[in-house]
Amino acid sequence: MTESALPRIGMGTFRLKGNEARDAVKSALSLGYRHIDTAQMYENESEVGDGITSSGIPRREVFLTTKIWHDQLAKHDLINSLQESLRRLKTDHVDLTLIHWPSPDDEVPMEEYLGALRDAQREGLTTHIGISNFTCTQMDQAISILGENAIMTNQVEVHPFLANRKVVDHAQKLGITVTGYMPLAVGKVMEDQTLIQIAEARNLTPAQVALAWVASRGIVVIPSSTRPSHQKANLDALDVELTPEEIARIDALDRNERIANPSFAPTWD
Repeated sequence: MTESALPRIGMGTFRLKGNEARDAVKSALSLGYRHIDTAQMYENESEVGDGITSSGIPRREVFLTTKIWHDQLAKHDLINSLQESLRRLKTDHVDLTLIHWPSPDDEVPMEEYLGALRDAQREGLTTHIGISNFTCTQMDQAISILGENAIMTNQVEVHPFLANRKVVDHAQKLGITVTGYMPLAVGKVMEDQTLIQIAEARNLTPAQVALAWVASRGIVVIPSSTRPSHQKANLDALDVELTPEEIARIDALDRNERIANPSFAPTWD
């Protein structure tokens, strides 16, 4: 699995609904995004599918990711729910399917749901497979089940206030690409004085500085934005090269501030 198979930036669609989701996806694709990230739990797969089909961009040029919610992890539920996702997305396959969260309290054994995910891949429902919100131990377990090079990515929360170094380093050591969600810490990066200072000195926005920092670690970023001007700025952030001194200043902002932390989350590293 080459890292280049997963575009370095994607359009995140968490919290986007209805026409807002449709228009944001269509706008992102028109600006040059080729990676769209959704999930069953977002309840917007249908609108995301509309945005892709109405964009005029051929489906084969769009890298499309969805995620299986934790109440659909039993073997037959997983396959059936993915087929329903494909119907909503108006496509015959997705490029990447993730297990959104490991099964709470291992209610469904990992062997069962990762085996079902592998079956979905063999059936052509998804080109690549991966995981999300898995700990270091869970990544090791997943590789022992699926083998090396089977898992394309582990999608986890990463932003300047949650560097998530242990998980990121372990994934990269295992050859698993890390995708960082909430890279802008749901807007909190815009209020941080260090990021504001670096941004002003470089004629950038704090969001661009935060994205450049995440990307500098070899992490795929999936910011969520509805405004075309912000989407374009986020895309441009990938061309920003931060200095070692700037990176060190941003590194110092890590305070283990986790935003996505539901009651069913695993015990974090």
